[in-house]
Amino acid sequence: MTAPSNQTHAAPEQQRFLVLFDFDETIINESSDDAVVRALPGQTLPDWLKNSYREGHYNEHMQKVLVYMADQGVSKESIQSAVEKIPPTPGLLNLFQYLQSHQQDFELVVVSDANMYFIETWLERAGVRHLFRKIFTNPASFDANGRLVLLPFHSHSCSCCPDNMCKQVILREYLASRQKERGGAPFQRVFYIGDGANDICPSLALGPRDTTFPRRDFPMHRLLQSQAAMFKANIAPWVSGEDIVDCLKKIMEER
Repeated sequence: MTAPSNQTHAAPEQQRFLVLFDFDETIINESSDDAVVRALPGQTLPDWLKNSYREGHYNEHMQKVLVYMADQGVSKESIQSAVEKIPPTPGLLNLFQYLQSHQQDFELVVVSDANMYFIETWLERAGVRHLFRKIFTNPASFDANGRLVLLPFHSHSCSCCPDNMCKQVILREYLASRQKERGGAPFQRVFYIGDGANDICPSLALGPRDTTFPRRDFPMHRLLQSQAAMFKANIAPWVSGEDIVDCLKKIMEER
């Protein structure tokens, strides 16, 4: 009988750093919703549907869009293909390679206002789904009629965020639950990588040892520039995933 191997994967409690990723225009280089709309016969939404959007109620709007797409005969295969064809943001696959080579140090999580079907489909196609311990996003799955049904992630009382998702609530709850699971040990540092206005709220929860990475010249970056005094975290704008790799390498050298 062969003796059991002593080579085991690093236990989660050994990972010193937590990295949180947005999805649309952070991991991928466009909005997954926009990419999927191009699967429509006319590749665009009618004006009446575009104009039905209410500020702060984007999830509700996308529910209507997905109903319309099903009514127009857009198949599951067409939606899957549209998602899989979305290009990654420049340098992001190199960042994933770096993080994979240092899995013992980094725990990865997605926090996104997209949806579970789009995110898991893309990550599986890119071969990186296994890198992520958790995906926080809006539930979405196909029903018996082949329609992609989208639901809100949660409800919350934050006045700054869309009605279906406050990323700061998600971040705070995750940090508390992981610290408990890790026997009271918090992460040494938290890194947040994003691009949009809804990535500002979670960045406010970061401390002085943490870093928020806004995509340069995107809404998150512009808002951070105008409100920099409100943030305790380090702010490191990025254009390519390589910029983030360079920053993480410097932090790793501080051991």
